[in-house]
Amino acid sequence: MTDATLAEGPVVVAPGDYDDDHPVTNTGLSNNKLAMWVFLASECLLFGGLISTYLLYKDNNISGGPLPRQIYDIPFTSISSFVLLTSSLTMVLAVSAIARGEERRGRTWLATTAGLGMVFISGQVYEFQTFVREGMGFTTNAASSAFFTLTGFHGVHVTMGIIMLVSLVVLSLRGRLGVERAETVEIVGLYWHFVDVVWILIFTVVYLIP
Repeated sequence: MTDATLAEGPVVVAPGDYDDDHPVTNTGLSNNKLAMWVFLASECLLFGGLISTYLLYKDNNISGGPLPRQIYDIPFTSISSFVLLTSSLTMVLAVSAIARGEERRGRTWLATTAGLGMVFISGQVYEFQTFVREGMGFTTNAASSAFFTLTGFHGVHVTMGIIMLVSLVVLSLRGRLGVERAETVEIVGLYWHFVDVVWILIFTVVYLIP
């Protein structure tokens, strides 16, 4: 605090209002967390558009080829979905562990979350390959294009989340993911929970509703 500031009188700052890395805004959220919420709000618009497009074209196979729903493997996709949703629990445990200063345990849960995400992506790649073998590629018909675009975009978002998680694990291995970085882990957790919630909606609309 400078002499000029002292001359103006004491400055009262509530505990937690500011820290070196995450200054708090008027909303009560840090700049980084607020930015993530704004980003997720824009992502809602993106996925809303993609889901709407799929619903418009899901029965359109004028150009030939099978419709997506004719070759779904619901049991397989259900297992993949369960794996992804389980990763939300491990993400919560990771955030909690880092907040308590248990860096090693937090690193374990972060790595587990990333691993579960990789299992989901592997399942999605396998599913796409199966669809192509069944005669449904990206350009087969309007329905297949809408399906691959929607689920593919979600897969890209999950992959981005995995990269974030692996980056956090690397930081932890270098001893740079202590309590002071708890909000960083929480922000990544917000993103991860978002892609999980979006998948619940996609799975319901695409796979379960005829």
